Amino acid sequence: MSLKLPVIVIVGRPNVGKSTLFNRLIGRRVAVVEDTPGITRDRLYAEGEYYGKHYQIVDTGGMLFGDDDPLVEQIRIQAEVALAEADAVIFMTDAVDGVSAGDIELADRMRALRKPIVIAPNKADNVKRREMALEFYELGLGEVVPISALNGNGVDDLLDILTRDFPNVEELQEAPDELKLAIVGRPNVGKSSMLNAFTGEKRSIVSNIPGTTRDAIDTVVTFQGRQVRLIDTAGLRRRGKIQGTVEYYMALRATQALERAHCGLVVVDGEEGLTDGDKRTMKLCHDEGRALVIAVNKWDTKEPPDGNVRMMTPEKKEFLNGLRAEMPEVKYAPVTFTSAQEATGLQRLMDHVFQATDAWNFRIPTGPLNRLIQDACFERPYTSKGKFLKIYFATQVSTRPPTILLFCNDPELIHFSYLRYLENRLRKDYPLPGTIIRLVPRARRSEEDD
Repeated sequence: MSLKLPVIVIVGRPNVGKSTLFNRLIGRRVAVVEDTPGITRDRLYAEGEYYGKHYQIVDTGGMLFGDDDPLVEQIRIQAEVALAEADAVIFMTDAVDGVSAGDIELADRMRALRKPIVIAPNKADNVKRREMALEFYELGLGEVVPISALNGNGVDDLLDILTRDFPNVEELQEAPDELKLAIVGRPNVGKSSMLNAFTGEKRSIVSNIPGTTRDAIDTVVTFQGRQVRLIDTAGLRRRGKIQGTVEYYMALRATQALERAHCGLVVVDGEEGLTDGDKRTMKLCHDEGRALVIAVNKWDTKEPPDGNVRMMTPEKKEFLNGLRAEMPEVKYAPVTFTSAQEATGLQRLMDHVFQATDAWNFRIPTGPLNRLIQDACFERPYTSKGKFLKIYFATQVSTRPPTILLFCNDPELIHFSYLRYLENRLRKDYPLPGTIIRLVPRARRSEEDD
């Protein structure tokens, strides 16, 4: 079971150091930080702890007003949604710049919140700046605590105020166990649109500009009585082409999001077709050993979005055959044809996610497993260089994904094609859709050898 944590939201103008403070409050580098305004766009969630008080901290994009840019408008909406679910707010400003017109306008918008607000003038890393920061009391929102997010000065004082009314761990309510689903794929295939379709709200910023999502964004929803943490990620690109750029850190965050997920939902652009980038993303999920489900999005551009997602049309068969031919190693992954824009195919997609995650957690009993392996070896004996392969015993040693040790006379003897044969025999009795099955040959101890 997990805990229902109080929420602290960080808001402020662009480039005042919100993401730097976010990383400090959770004790690790999660938010992308660079000395460029507008790096954070969506809202970013993580957990932190301060002297036994646990909380969820939310980073938001810089809020601007009087700008007609649709992307700026969406960033502002994201921050306002975060404020609506906050238990406490850090209003971050810049001690060097002093009170700006943007600070005044944001303060005016926040007066109706009726939630604890602490103003944190950042970059107050000397006595003079800390004294200058007191001018922010004129905003009339609450206490002013000068800080330096970079070196940590004043952060303890800030947390003392924010968490003083938060419950201790033993007082927190329990939240149900959750399935962690990372939505991954190339840039601009519709990952954020799919997140929004799942939640029924504009939880994530959507734009035709590739790379709009820059951090991994967590959203908790409930499907069929099960709690699901949806993790929207930045588009994955080839590492070598983005080394040292903001996009490099975006890709790194997406990979880290997949590492903490139970299942990877790989979104493919059905209009564009399967690309090398899609195949790299699928292989990443496969190699990480995560449950895997594939969503072919934007299918409404191919066929009318009538909601009849189960019908296997010639167009769908052609796409599936191409996918299976080019990526045979992930043929276990269920494929759903969807339209995030029209919200079609999503129920079937989540059914596949649940099936894949259940299979990822499945354990095959030892007795039936050994009988199945022995029958498979009897039906198709294997020899190499004149030597017979003998599999003495099989046991599943772990789940997530199912991992089976094959104790045999010579592990070097087994070709990958024979392991694939054994896997196919296993899937005949235990289909386990959506999860890799790892078969690991292991030498039996010499004193037990024939």
